[in-house]
Amino acid sequence: MKHIYLYQDKTFSLDITPTGKSYRATLGDKTVEVQILRSQDGRMDLLIDGQPVNACISQDGAKRWVTLNGQTLLLTGARQARKNTAHDDTHKGRSAGQLLAPMPGQVRAVQTAPGEMVRLGQTLVVVEAMKMEIKIAAPFDGRVKTMLVSVGQIVDREQLLLELEP
Repeated sequence: MKHIYLYQDKTFSLDITPTGKSYRATLGDKTVEVQILRSQDGRMDLLIDGQPVNACISQDGAKRWVTLNGQTLLLTGARQARKNTAHDDTHKGRSAGQLLAPMPGQVRAVQTAPGEMVRLGQTLVVVEAMKMEIKIAAPFDGRVKTMLVSVGQIVDREQLLLELEP
């Protein structure tokens, strides 16, 4: 099954093919084997090329929030994204360093502060949503430019939580 998504103003194709008890996922020229170990309420434990991965997926129409080992990506179905581009500039000018809440929830932990250096994959903020803890992780090594939330704060889906700079 082929899916076309828009991520950070780039279109890409994700092809997922069942192979018995697992799946073959191809993104561009990279192919991986994906095995679903557990799936419940949008949360999954996966093996991707033999490596354990925790995943959480939520969606609203053509938008999908995919969290893999604490890093959240917002993907938009490409057909829907093209339709909305003229009317929706919510993400215009957003960069990879602008980390967004994947869904509405409450900030449970803030594990960094402005000016601090962070490493790729380091948990920066924890948001509780629908009785799940979602860890927002650094998408690259960098410095926290701004922290826009605090513990206990209620956040909306796609609300800007913090900004990183390389």
